[in-house]
Amino acid sequence: MSKHPKQLQKLLLFQLAGQRLFALGTLKIREIMPLPRLTRLPSSQHTVIGTATFRGAAVPVIDMAAAIGYPPLTGEDRANASVIVTDVHRKEIGFLVRNVQRIVETDWKEVSPPPKALGRNAFITGLVNIDEQLVQLLDLELLLARVYPESLRSQDVLLNDMEVETLRGLSILLVDDSVVARKQLCDVLDRKNIDYQVTHDGNDALARMITANDNGNPIDILVSDIEMPGLDGYELAFQVRNNARLHQPWIILHSSLSSEMSLSYAEQVGANRALTKFDAHELLHTMLAAAAGRKKQQE
Repeated sequence: MSKHPKQLQKLLLFQLAGQRLFALGTLKIREIMPLPRLTRLPSSQHTVIGTATFRGAAVPVIDMAAAIGYPPLTGEDRANASVIVTDVHRKEIGFLVRNVQRIVETDWKEVSPPPKALGRNAFITGLVNIDEQLVQLLDLELLLARVYPESLRSQDVLLNDMEVETLRGLSILLVDDSVVARKQLCDVLDRKNIDYQVTHDGNDALARMITANDNGNPIDILVSDIEMPGLDGYELAFQVRNNARLHQPWIILHSSLSSEMSLSYAEQVGANRALTKFDAHELLHTMLAAAAGRKKQQE
């Protein structure tokens, strides 16, 4: 596996307040539509402005500006507003935005992580310059966790003692640029007292793997997000598979994307499995399958 086609990321640009541009990856987007008639939900969180009917199903609609700390859209703003229907974490959610601009293509290598000074509560996963304008990529996982805090509570997974010991014997590396996603991953393993390394950056993950390999403690399982600034999950998987020095790990690409196209591409770059976030049972049992697969290779 010496080369693979360049994987450009399509971004939908839009505005929430003022002239500042925000973006979402189009793989998360099901449809863009004018603001439809909404049904108000009793006792809903204040940023959830109602539900809309989308392809025969009721979809909650969130005022994205209000959800990330801007003033809610006014009646005048809503007259020309759009709803972006997304497919994230196996759920369809609509986001009300003030002004949809256009779709552009960029490479994840051109996306830089947000400044650390913004802290852990910024709703941004990356920054990119488009036509000399700074565009902020929004962290939908953090946004949804604030609107629906109960979504952070993942179920405990019943494993027998042998299965837990099997996972404790593996060297596991977790990679995700989202604070929320990293917490979910870590919580699942912490409950079972399973050791792991974790990072928010694909380049750092690759460096850790090379160092661990050189020290004689190679990574057995790599669990990586797909959409990340700098070195995305596809490119990370490709570079790992293309590095003859590395003891080859089992690679699980773990993404909020539900698109069949994104999962198919994961296989093309050498991932063993692609999972849609977030199912703790599915994740741990995929790790157990990885352990079984590695054992067969060694026999």
